[in-house]
Amino acid sequence: MATLSSTGSTTALSSRLQSPITTSGINTSTSVHQQSALGIQQPVGLIDSNDKDLKGRTAAMLLGQHSGQGSGSKDGDGKVLHQPQQQIKGTRDVKSMEYILKTMFAGGIAGITAKTAIAPLDRVKILFQANNPQFEKYAGTWTGVFRAGREIHRTRGLRGLFQGNSATVLRIFPYAAIKFMAYEQYRSMLMPTRRDETPYKKLVAGSLAGVTSVLFTYPLDLIRVRLAYETTATPYTSLVKKIYNEPAGQSRPRHASWLPEFRIANFYRGFFCSIAGMIPYAGVSFFTHDVMQEFCREHIPWTLKPISNDGPDGGGGSRRGRGLPDKNGDYPRPELKTVAELACGGIAGAVAQTCSYPLEVVRRKMQVAGALDPKSFVGMGEMARRLYITKGVRGFFVGLSIGYLKVTPMIAISFTVYERMKTLLEIN
Repeated sequence: MATLSSTGSTTALSSRLQSPITTSGINTSTSVHQQSALGIQQPVGLIDSNDKDLKGRTAAMLLGQHSGQGSGSKDGDGKVLHQPQQQIKGTRDVKSMEYILKTMFAGGIAGITAKTAIAPLDRVKILFQANNPQFEKYAGTWTGVFRAGREIHRTRGLRGLFQGNSATVLRIFPYAAIKFMAYEQYRSMLMPTRRDETPYKKLVAGSLAGVTSVLFTYPLDLIRVRLAYETTATPYTSLVKKIYNEPAGQSRPRHASWLPEFRIANFYRGFFCSIAGMIPYAGVSFFTHDVMQEFCREHIPWTLKPISNDGPDGGGGSRRGRGLPDKNGDYPRPELKTVAELACGGIAGAVAQTCSYPLEVVRRKMQVAGALDPKSFVGMGEMARRLYITKGVRGFFVGLSIGYLKVTPMIAISFTVYERMKTLLEIN
C-alpha cells in the first residue's frame, strides 16, 4: 500500500507538471500550490498581477523551471529547496548611455523633419509676430499667410521661404534631442512603473523637459528668429557678430560697474519669457499626446497596429511585436497606426499652442528688440505692457491662425517620427 501511495503521489505530481499552461494566464486554482510544493519563488518586480499578458510569459518561465532548467539548491533527496529568481533577458535600461544616445538621435531626427516641413509657415509667422512693416498689412486675416508667402516667393524665390531654416536645423537637432531624452529620463524618475503614472506627473515631466532643452539651445533660437526677421539675406556669421556687438550687452547697472561686459547676454533676450512659455507648451503637448494615445489604445482598438506572433513564445514577444520590457517588467504599449499617431500629435500641438501663445508673442518681440533698439534690454512685463497699449488683447494672439497651421502638423510629425525612430532603433 505504501508503494502504491508513493507511486500515486509521483504520478499526480508528474501530471501536474506536464499539464498545459496557457499563454493567456496561469490557472489560479493550482499554480500557487504547485509553486509552493516545488519551492519556486515568483520573480519579484517582473510581474504585474493585473497584466494578463505578462502572466503568459511568467507561465513559460515557470514551465522551464518545472522541467529542470536553471540551477538551484537541493537537499539530500534531490528536492528543490530554492529556485533562484530568473530575469527576462535583454531588458530596457532607460539610464544606460546607449538608451540616452538613441533617444537623443531619434528626437533630433524628429525635430529636423518636423521643422523643415513647416519652415515657410514659420517664417511668415515670425514676420507677423514681430510686426515687420513690410508684411504687417497681411496680418489679421486667414488668407494673409498665403498672400505673404506668395510675396516672399515672388521677391526672394523658394529660398526666401526657407530663409533662416539652416539656423533652425542647427538649433532644432540639439533642442529636440535634449527635449525627448530629458522627457524619457524625467518620466522614468517620476513614474518608474505604470501604476505610478498620473496626469500631473506627465505634465511636470514634459515641462521640465522643455525647460531643460531651452537652457542649452536658446542662443540658437534667437539667431534663427533674427535671420527670419531680416527681409534681406544676411550671412549667418555676420549676424552673430552683429548681435554680439550690440551695445546692450556692454552696458551695466551703476551698482555693478565693476563687472566685465556681458555681451553673451545679447543672445538671451527674452530668455525668461521663453522659460515661462515653455512650461505650459512642452508640458501640455507631452501630456495631451500621452492622454490621446491612451484613449486610442483603450477605446479605439482599430487605431492599433497588429502585434506580430513571431516571438520565441509564439505570443508576440519579439522585439518587432512588443519590444523589450524595462527593469520593472513593463512592456512598451501597443504601437498606434501612423494616421492615429499623427492625429494624437496634431491635437497635442493645437492645445499646447493655445495655452502658450501669448507668452510666445511677447518672447518673439523681445528677441527682435535688438534689431529695433540695440542699446537697451526690454523686460517681459514692459514688452507685454507696450503690446497691450498698441494692439490690445488681440495683439497677444496675432498670427495664432498661422500657429495652428504650423504647430499642429509640426507636433504631429515630430511625435510620429520620434515613435517610428524608437521602433527602428529598438528602444520602444
